[in-house]
Amino acid sequence: MGSVKAEPFETQRLYLEPLTEQHAERLVGVLSDPALHRFIEGKPDTLDELRARYRRMAAGPPNPRISWCNWAVLWKPEREPIGTLQATVVNRGDELVGEIAGVIGTAWQNKGVAREMTHGLISWMSEKGVARIIAHVHPEHGASSAVVAALGLATTPVRVDGEVEWELKLD
Repeated sequence: MGSVKAEPFETQRLYLEPLTEQHAERLVGVLSDPALHRFIEGKPDTLDELRARYRRMAAGPPNPRISWCNWAVLWKPEREPIGTLQATVVNRGDELVGEIAGVIGTAWQNKGVAREMTHGLISWMSEKGVARIIAHVHPEHGASSAVVAALGLATTPVRVDGEVEWELKLD
């Protein structure tokens, strides 16, 4: 089992392309709403902070057993940026485990986008040989809990930084 690298993929309404520093300028406005930080603390990044973050992410982790896969989420056909999606894939020797997370701009919420992009990501990860999917969701974040539950993830007794761990075992 080798490392996994982000590749472009599509869903019915979305195009997901590997995230680069160049996406920062187009995404900074989408991600600028403080409401997006309600459950994750902090504040929106400035353009320079977002560029630096995306540059670090594109460089990848120092551990060769870990892959950082990050995407810009774009609305078809205009390829308008609406959010980001990420998967940290860990090669545990006997299996690949993927931890997923994403954010959709406020204007695009409640349209089924989060479910669609997450379903697409799970399918993509399954094709790459990922055996388990993990997501950490704030216990009060009902929308995110509904998305992962609808896609077959189930809660576990594990809590990480106050968040509920959800898991899906892939065949």
